[in-house]
Amino acid sequence: MTAPIYTGDVTVGTDADLRVLPGLLIAKLAVGPMSNNAYLLRCTASGEGLLIDAANEADRLRELVRLQGPPVSSILTTHRHADHWQALAETAADAEAAIFASDADADELPVAVDERLSHEDVITLGELSLEIIALRGHTPGSIAVLYRDPGAAAHLFTGDSLFPGGPGRTTSLADFNSLMDDLETRVFDVLPDDTWIYPGHGNDTTLGAERPHLAEWRARGW
Repeated sequence: MTAPIYTGDVTVGTDADLRVLPGLLIAKLAVGPMSNNAYLLRCTASGEGLLIDAANEADRLRELVRLQGPPVSSILTTHRHADHWQALAETAADAEAAIFASDADADELPVAVDERLSHEDVITLGELSLEIIALRGHTPGSIAVLYRDPGAAAHLFTGDSLFPGGPGRTTSLADFNSLMDDLETRVFDVLPDDTWIYPGHGNDTTLGAERPHLAEWRARGW
């Protein structure tokens, strides 16, 4: 039987959408009243798992962190906003998982952070490496997680820093310019068009779909 095609189109209350790469399983689940995306990343060789954004619905995340393997060993929070960590304490305790977050946002989370991350840090997930990209502006410590699939497209988990149609919300022109600068120099200037974008809410996109609109985003200021 042919495996279902991954679309990234999930809604709250429905099953996770699964994507199986040669070395990595990705599962996307929508949770909570703000339809946050939570992502399971699991190394297919070692079985080790990482959860990105324990946003809400701890009961559903309890199942997600055990999908096709043991409980995840770590949980990474992309930024400090509360809708992204409502289930963090409960999920981390249940899975006995280490907590990762950026150094700039760590003190705003409801639990102690085990690993404080900075731009260009590399974390390991079993036999895989994940790169941390700081995207300052939506919050001071917003981070994205990059997986470079050998010989194939890259996969970037952007939190609330990049969506289909533009950057994440900012509250000042300085923050908007900071986010756009980081997106351009750290993402669009260095990653190819087939890079798949997994945002903190809503559907996925690719860099190629968004690249033609960079000047438009700059001009409109959001």
